[in-house]
Amino acid sequence: MSNNLQSLRYGKENGSSKLSVLDQLLIPHQKEYIDVPDVEAAWSVIREMQIRGAPLIAIVACLGLAVDLDSNPATVEKLKSMSVEEVMSWIDSKMEYLKTSRPTAVNLFNAMAELKGILAGKTFESVEQVVAAVVSHAEFMLERDVNDNKAIGMHGAECILEGAKPDTVTVGTICNTGSLATAGYGTALGVARALQSLDKLKSLVALETRPYNQGSRLTAFEMVEEEMPGATLICDSMAAYYMKTKGMDACVVGADRVCANGDTANKIGTYSLSLVAAAHGVPFYVASPFTTLDVSLATGDEIPIEERPAKELLQTSRAPDNINCWNPAFDVTPAKYISGIITEKGVIKKGPDGTIDVAAFVKKHSEA
Repeated sequence: MSNNLQSLRYGKENGSSKLSVLDQLLIPHQKEYIDVPDVEAAWSVIREMQIRGAPLIAIVACLGLAVDLDSNPATVEKLKSMSVEEVMSWIDSKMEYLKTSRPTAVNLFNAMAELKGILAGKTFESVEQVVAAVVSHAEFMLERDVNDNKAIGMHGAECILEGAKPDTVTVGTICNTGSLATAGYGTALGVARALQSLDKLKSLVALETRPYNQGSRLTAFEMVEEEMPGATLICDSMAAYYMKTKGMDACVVGADRVCANGDTANKIGTYSLSLVAAAHGVPFYVASPFTTLDVSLATGDEIPIEERPAKELLQTSRAPDNINCWNPAFDVTPAKYISGIITEKGVIKKGPDGTIDVAAFVKKHSEA
């Protein structure tokens, strides 16, 4: 995989943890890494969308907290006068703060809950032990993400090839779900990578993804860097005509939250793409890690949808500054338009009644 596709850099320098992230607002024309020395910096790069993608948001939040505790001089000095209980309370407040950065992607909330559970399940005799536990778990999450993405990719490739008529397939996608949205490899784009590794990918078609152009800026960048076969960029409004005239074998998209009934929140435009796919008989798959499944919400109507500042749409559309603007970052695709949900633990397929029972899948694999 190209070195240009590193969404973050993490390692030890003189015994201390260091984190920097690729500023994705500058891609593809500039490649610049931003230092993330503390929780506030992690919050900022998430909120300003300098990094994005539900899995990456969670990882940067956890690593940002770990680096703050382990290497930030001001925090390290503060910890010297704190008890174990006080440090645990400080960590809890920082996790709550990180959760305010972006509300829709459930991976962030699950990552914070997982870390909180890890800490609550241990007995610490020193502040140093607490810090070491946070750092260790954040590093574990980083490694786990790449492995999970590769498993998602292979499950997805096998699922698509099961129902495909041609020997090689054309796949459509929206937004960016590749190495730049994760710790590496990707979710939906990971499925395309797996198909490519099997010599089964004929063409990958990326929607531009208005208004922030994650498809044209980021996915197109990854496709070029990886020399993916048939790499093609289209406007969001071209998807229907592309399917009608050129044909498409499957759509694979990412997710920021999947509800108990399969309703899925993803980048704005995903719902529209699912309708177009349904109209043309094209299977429509969601690819996401197990941590994106949120069975606490019964349906997509309960998902909080983030609305971004109007300027982000106005600046990229060259519209008059004084026009009223509505700019939701996500939409919700009803489960009835989804053929299956691809996770690292397997594919959740529709039952005989046409529904997707995410809750049963989560229960089964949580008990395993």
